[in-house]
Amino acid sequence: MVLLNRAANRAPTLLAGLCGLVIAQQSNAEGFIEDSTASILARNFFSNADNRSGAADPNYTQEWGQGFILNFKSGYTPGTVGFGVDAIGMLGIKLDSGKGRHYNPSGTAYNGNIFPTDDGRAADEFASLGATAKMRVAKTEIRAGALVPMLPVVMSTDRMLQQTFNGEQIQSKDLRNFTFTAGQLDSVKGRGSTNQMGMSIPGANSRLTGKFVHKFQYAGVDWKANPNLLLQYYYGNLENFYTQHFLGLVHNWKVGPGTLRSDLRYFNNSADGKDNNDPDYYTAGYYGDGVTKGKVDSQLSSALFTYQVGPHTLAAGYQQVTGDSDAVWLNQGDGSTAYFMTESMIGKFQRAGERTWQVRYGYDFAAMGVPGLTFLGMYESGSGIHTATGDKREWERNLTLAYTVQSGPAKDLSVALRHASLRTEFPGARDQDEHRVIVTYPINLF
Repeated sequence: MVLLNRAANRAPTLLAGLCGLVIAQQSNAEGFIEDSTASILARNFFSNADNRSGAADPNYTQEWGQGFILNFKSGYTPGTVGFGVDAIGMLGIKLDSGKGRHYNPSGTAYNGNIFPTDDGRAADEFASLGATAKMRVAKTEIRAGALVPMLPVVMSTDRMLQQTFNGEQIQSKDLRNFTFTAGQLDSVKGRGSTNQMGMSIPGANSRLTGKFVHKFQYAGVDWKANPNLLLQYYYGNLENFYTQHFLGLVHNWKVGPGTLRSDLRYFNNSADGKDNNDPDYYTAGYYGDGVTKGKVDSQLSSALFTYQVGPHTLAAGYQQVTGDSDAVWLNQGDGSTAYFMTESMIGKFQRAGERTWQVRYGYDFAAMGVPGLTFLGMYESGSGIHTATGDKREWERNLTLAYTVQSGPAKDLSVALRHASLRTEFPGARDQDEHRVIVTYPINLF
């Protein structure tokens, strides 16, 4: 079956208004047409996961599919105020999986590793369409409709297809070296879904009994203080769940033959509205006396230092979660990405009390005469996780070998082989091994 959902049908009134203005100006739409671009991202995604511990089925999952993401971006109509329209269309086709190998055979989760669930099995195919109206004045742009935000307080995630949010955003670059961003989101469509849904957090996002809201507000500023220094502040508020403040610093410094990159991040999360006193809105974390959930109260601090010299990249980092709860981020339970230093293939290392050390090593094989071939390895070790039976530990190893074709008919086609192993003592969590093969081919239509 083909499941089709049109994100634009829930877009605000502003979306319809802007679209009408675009149509009205088509007689003078030279920039609108000439500056338009369209591309297709074809992504073949294979996932094999071995859930090595725990009693819950399935212990072994495998999904393989072919995805297509069509991105259309118009130019702007001429004049002081320009108008335009963007669109994103997505299609996922199942190549292999079965009820015994789908992550969600019982239907209690939202989807599997890649596909939505259809009668306990991975859906044969799924599709969606989103539209975005946009308006530009000088270097300020207003967007309404389907959004793909990549900000410290809200990040769109992807796997075979892309997660999209629905809402409005304004971004201004009129002041030199500053980027101001503000917006409001009312719903989200998962990377393995066709349905718009509300937003939630870990601990409150159960598919059957979870709580979801339709209002996330955010605002922030990026200041390029000099060519080597970026300073950031962002604010986020998920109604009735949490308020979040973020501070960030990224600095590049020439040291000897290489460059040292310092990346510092700090999140301060506190309860908002019903999360203060309604257990249905509580997040995960240990609070003592056998209680495992409570109101949002956490601070996440991290530092990652990366030194690149020639083909080598070496990095070391440390992250700590303080306060009573886990660190929080937008997570509806259907796959998500957080702007944490410890964001990895399986885990996030964001639990209450957790202290995580991380090391990375990367190599560019262009130095050995093989341009396009790269390797990246990462190891994380977390300790001090608060639980009712004492502090626990976990670790994860990630390995990625990737190659991008440099020339010829298959130029820009890339193949990535990824492996991850997670071992954890946290109650209810599972040891996991996962392998992924990802083949991506971008096609520029015009």
